[in-house]
Amino acid sequence: MAGIVPEDIERYVADHTTREPEQLAAVAAETREQMTSAGMLTGHVEGRLLETLVHATGARHVLEFGTFTGYSALSMASALPPGGKVVTLEVDPERARIARRHFGESRYGDQIELRLGPALESVAELPGPFDLVFIDADKPSYPLYFEAALERLADRGLIVVDNTLWGGRVVDEREPDPDESTLALRRFNDRVARDDRVTSVMLSVRDGVTLIRRR
Repeated sequence: MAGIVPEDIERYVADHTTREPEQLAAVAAETREQMTSAGMLTGHVEGRLLETLVHATGARHVLEFGTFTGYSALSMASALPPGGKVVTLEVDPERARIARRHFGESRYGDQIELRLGPALESVAELPGPFDLVFIDADKPSYPLYFEAALERLADRGLIVVDNTLWGGRVVDEREPDPDESTLALRRFNDRVARDDRVTSVMLSVRDGVTLIRRR
């Protein structure tokens, strides 16, 4: 998935963001080499953003919808305080297998719990509260994940939603044949913007990241 910021600016941003740790660089390299869906990788800049949000909020309990190969979970786990935990949900067994291997090789692995299965079934077993929730999974289900996250969000918690600009396709209403994910993200973005339960800000980081908190 291409970002929406010009490539030269993306490179400048990456060059002026603290370098990723060696293990995360290895996760990223392996993902790009072996996964056909490598565009789903969180990557260096957004990984640092997630790490910083966990640190800044003091989050101890983190929930993630969509593990993929584990980059984002490892990024967030690296900023947890002692005793903190990331619970990450993944439906694809092969992606879960790869992520679990990376978790096992990390010094933060004992702070990450991966639950395999449909996310809504897994989250039903998790009462919360969670201090930070990261949503980066199938786009048509974003409204369901958002409601599940909001129900389990701590009083001062933060929801982080990925891909909300979707390569800029959410903006172009003239697109002749938008795919299901584009339509779903347009509806989701409009819904969040009108939701009087929350305050949100959309950032043009990578492919669009929306931060949401309760009012």
